[in-house]
Amino acid sequence: MVDEIKNRVANSSLITVDLEDFYPKGKRLEIDISIFLFQGLLLKEREFRAKIIKHDWNQYQHSYIALTNKNQALVPAWAFMLITTKLSPIAKMIIVGDKNELEIIIFSNIIAKIDISNYKDRPVIIKGCSKKDIPENSYIQLIQKIQPVAKSIMYGEACSSVPLFKKNKYPQ
Repeated sequence: MVDEIKNRVANSSLITVDLEDFYPKGKRLEIDISIFLFQGLLLKEREFRAKIIKHDWNQYQHSYIALTNKNQALVPAWAFMLITTKLSPIAKMIIVGDKNELEIIIFSNIIAKIDISNYKDRPVIIKGCSKKDIPENSYIQLIQKIQPVAKSIMYGEACSSVPLFKKNKYPQ
């Protein structure tokens, strides 16, 4: 008699969370504000506004934008705000910072919207090794979100996971 091969992972109550599944489509772009400054260092308001008006903003359609200041010129806050008024109608998100900060904020927003009711009293495995660049901070935020409801949390793959948390059966 041949024993039937059973997929114990598929038949378990284990839930796998792969942050890559939540990765939103859209280009991630940096815009260096210094391209609108006089010699890349000085904000002359009239010249700055003229460059903002002439710039082709449509190239940023449906993109995630990080506004940077690579030359570290002293720029008033309203300069970033003025650029944002041009980008807001067309871009998916705009932040002041670099691409890494942009990804962190994108995933912070995604994790904040995750419905955790599916994870209540269930073992959860957070999948690692994604093909997309998922910020490490996102995994930390995800654990904070699901730990209050999950039975247990592991990291990795079902066949070789690292246990991170197990709810105490007898809370004190």
